Amino acid sequence: MFQGASALNLDGKGRLSVPARHRDVLTALCGGQLTVTRHPHGCLMVFPRPEWEKFRERIAELPMSAQWWKRIFLGNAMDVELDGTGRVLVSPELRAAAGLEREVILMGMGRHFELWDKATYEAKEAEAMQGETPDAFKELSF
Repeated sequence: MFQGASALNLDGKGRLSVPARHRDVLTALCGGQLTVTRHPHGCLMVFPRPEWEKFRERIAELPMSAQWWKRIFLGNAMDVELDGTGRVLVSPELRAAAGLEREVILMGMGRHFELWDKATYEAKEAEAMQGETPDAFKELSF
């Protein structure tokens, strides 16, 4: 399970250096093979390949009425691998789709990661914090 946020920088070629705490797990789990795709909230999703395959199957089974969701998730998916120094190349198309420039946030989301433009993430987080607490959380004590 992946959790926690890491503030990172993309290099000039669009490569992301995966934090060391995740590299060993990713190497053991999937041999460093990952899949990156778009998320409708404006970020990218980064999956270890076995988790991507499970997600891909669920998306592929959606009805024709969900064809646009198939296009968003499956049509934009790109397979990548960690290089020898723990970096992964994020394609120009996916960087543009998520508005990724240089400063990014890699967020562990359990079985996958989200990759956000730092300024976009901070703005959306601040907006969420100002909103009403969802009903699902009202029974939890903070």
